[in-house]
Amino acid sequence: MKDISSLSGMTLAALAMVGCADGKHKSCTAEDRPNVIYILADDLGYGDVSFMGQSHFSTPNIDKLASDGVVFTRHYAGTSVSAPSRSSLLTGQHTGHTPIRGNKEVKPEGQHPLPANYFTIFRMLKDNGYTTGCFGKWGLGFPGSEGAPENQCVDEFYGYNCQRLAHNYYPYHLWHNADKVVLEGNTDHNENQYSAYLIQEQALKFIRDNKDRPFFLWYATTIPHAELCLPSPEVEPFIGKMGEETVYDGCIDGPNYKNGGYGHQDNPHAAFAAMITLLDKQVGEIVSLVEELGIADKTMIVFTSDNGPHKEGGADPNWFESSGGLRGTKRDLYEGGIREPFAAKWPGHIPAGSRTDHVSAFWDFLPTLAEITGCKIPKDAQIDGISYLPSLLCRGKQAEHEYLYWEFHEQNGRQAVLRGDWKAVRYNVSNNGKTQLYNLADDPGETKNLASQYPEMVAEFDKIMKEARTSSEVFTFASDAYNGDTKND
Repeated sequence: MKDISSLSGMTLAALAMVGCADGKHKSCTAEDRPNVIYILADDLGYGDVSFMGQSHFSTPNIDKLASDGVVFTRHYAGTSVSAPSRSSLLTGQHTGHTPIRGNKEVKPEGQHPLPANYFTIFRMLKDNGYTTGCFGKWGLGFPGSEGAPENQCVDEFYGYNCQRLAHNYYPYHLWHNADKVVLEGNTDHNENQYSAYLIQEQALKFIRDNKDRPFFLWYATTIPHAELCLPSPEVEPFIGKMGEETVYDGCIDGPNYKNGGYGHQDNPHAAFAAMITLLDKQVGEIVSLVEELGIADKTMIVFTSDNGPHKEGGADPNWFESSGGLRGTKRDLYEGGIREPFAAKWPGHIPAGSRTDHVSAFWDFLPTLAEITGCKIPKDAQIDGISYLPSLLCRGKQAEHEYLYWEFHEQNGRQAVLRGDWKAVRYNVSNNGKTQLYNLADDPGETKNLASQYPEMVAEFDKIMKEARTSSEVFTFASDAYNGDTKND
């Protein structure tokens, strides 16, 4: 396990130097409501940024964002795959309650939709005068469905509706709201319009267009998932510098070409480093634009990832130590599959160089945002989250969760519960798999299963796993038939 107690000089001493004030944060008035930019990387691991220990390449812009604000060392995704993790983020509910609990695909394009009129971050902010935007990957409702962005209070959407098609960086089309945007430069086998460039261009435009009004931008980048594909000038600086390469014999033709199949890559290590370097550059461009427009002091920028690192398309999380010394990768409910890098910057509000070990999760963002913006959460919204604003601002007393709960609907089902230092993990749920038990304080790598030593504690966790979730006819642990293709996320 990498030492995270002294990351980039962000020590408790530095925290003391910035002078944390007592007292509670006052919600913003209509006149000074902040802009919020939430940058969500796709399958970026806990150790894939250099401020969290990555040594094979550097992420100076993301590191600067972190050093200018706060780092959360114990922040967790909604779960270990895309759609349910994002649903958890937007609804403020963990995966035992949120309506999207797996990557259920709808042919020919898109995923199972969020229900109409469901309470989400977008609905909350839109109803309170915010302009809302999403750029990158949606995955929460097929085109034209009730879950499509334009039907979920998103004013401006540009990117991929479908997670499967978002595997490919030279797609035949993207979406602008409800309109399909055909990319003529990518017809047949042509690769002339790189989606990450196009999405970045539109996101920057959204910021410029809305600089004089409060806005919320969800930047759901597709980097670094899933194929390792970039324009040659991005990759060339890393070729020959990333250890021994193993060619990934990917898709170059056939029905899966630009239809979810992972592209061929001669230098997957170099391409992976280049992809995160590009992500870092784009984060830097966003931060620079906010400063250039003079809105930095009224803009909070958050950076994190939707789940742990993937192994598809030639990716090599073991070589890069992408999980940061934690056990597991994407689809795991061990720490490496769900614990994510997290940094937030808000000049004049978040003390620079601060750090917290507060345990938080995606479903905490909605109540945090409500407190920041002064928005009200309906009593019937059934939010699972707890605002982590005191930890963000280093002010006041921080409420803590009694426990955190996750579930995963592929591979016969998985569940996990974190309570204090103890974590229970259960795999093969539909076949009555046994609960494992770990003490993260003594064993952060989850190497010693203590279930046999603490049967009474295991019984308590099993009860939580049973009671923490609501059942559904659509979302069950019945079988892998829920999502037969586990590579569509």
